[in-house]
Amino acid sequence: MNQILKLGIPKGSLQNATIALFKRSGWKINVNGRSYFPEINDDSIECAICRAQEMSCYIESGTLDTGITGKDWIAENKSDVHVVADLVYSKVSSRPAKWVLAVAYDSKIKSLEDLNGKKIATELVGFTKNYFASKNIDVTVEFSWGATEAKVVSGLADAIVEVTETGSTIKAHGLRIIKELMQTNSQLIANHNAWKDPGKKEKIEQIALLLKGALLGEKLVGLKMNVPDSQLEKIISLLPSLNAPTVAPLYQSDWFSVETVVQINVVRDLIPDLLKQGAEGIIEYPLNKVV
Repeated sequence: MNQILKLGIPKGSLQNATIALFKRSGWKINVNGRSYFPEINDDSIECAICRAQEMSCYIESGTLDTGITGKDWIAENKSDVHVVADLVYSKVSSRPAKWVLAVAYDSKIKSLEDLNGKKIATELVGFTKNYFASKNIDVTVEFSWGATEAKVVSGLADAIVEVTETGSTIKAHGLRIIKELMQTNSQLIANHNAWKDPGKKEKIEQIALLLKGALLGEKLVGLKMNVPDSQLEKIISLLPSLNAPTVAPLYQSDWFSVETVVQINVVRDLIPDLLKQGAEGIIEYPLNKVV
């Protein structure tokens, strides 16, 4: 590929998680100091770091060919871009974040309708205005530059619309969630012209394939074990797997080597059961990518 693909990396809370994801996918991105143009070990890619809030605008305009941002900021900017892949990851967990409406814990506001004539602070101004307009609820929506949770506590707003993954920060600030307004997750998006270009499209698809493979690899582990012939069927029946497990006879023995891939969250319960059924020499190993 002779063309250079211009790739956007989100600045801020997702930056380190995104760089780590690319590293597991085979691309090492090296951020030097305050440079907004980090190095990458791929001569066909040029990187630029920009705020996730602005990413879709740069991609829509063609300043960047592709990049990662949140579904929420695409909606906020009403950007016309091609969504290549959903990438559910964050700085905390591997589940979608959500934008919620919250008020002070002792507030008399109990429902959306109670906010009629009230003031809401948020960074997601456009979406919030449209949401309440669609409900025919008259609210004033003001942009918040940060520390949004404090706006209610200090009396600068009656409610906030804020993003959260677990809800713990909102509760820690003495707030109460009334309603979830939107779920969001990271997405790999592309400029429409770049997506129509065969060379750039192929490169973007390669990135999407390996990023998704790395994310799937985080949720799975490999298991290897030795199993006696007499217990083979019982052991196989215990093993969840992507496909049938691999079974191979051990040299000059009535034992078998069994290998499989399972969800990481079942291993702690599965291994004791396998041992009880006669499996030995169980090895658990991480997976970098599953494609």
